[in-house]
Amino acid sequence: MAKVESLYGTTPAEIFASGLENAGDIAGVAAAVMWKDGRITAGWSNVDTALLARMILTLDEKQRRTTISDSDLMP
Repeated sequence: MAKVESLYGTTPAEIFASGLENAGDIAGVAAAVMWKDGRITAGWSNVDTALLARMILTLDEKQRRTTISDSDLMP
């Protein structure tokens, strides 16, 4: 059985970067989603890496837009 480690507090970008660094060792992807009501759903997938990358980058962008105001992003 696989060892499960917590990624609590890790950003999607950090997870993505780690995946890129270790891409040759990845056999599949396990994902967990914590919903606003506290439920957690989890599962695994051997999804195409390009789709996985897009999903992670999209989630990261949404998180950034939610937590950083537009004025903070302006030079």
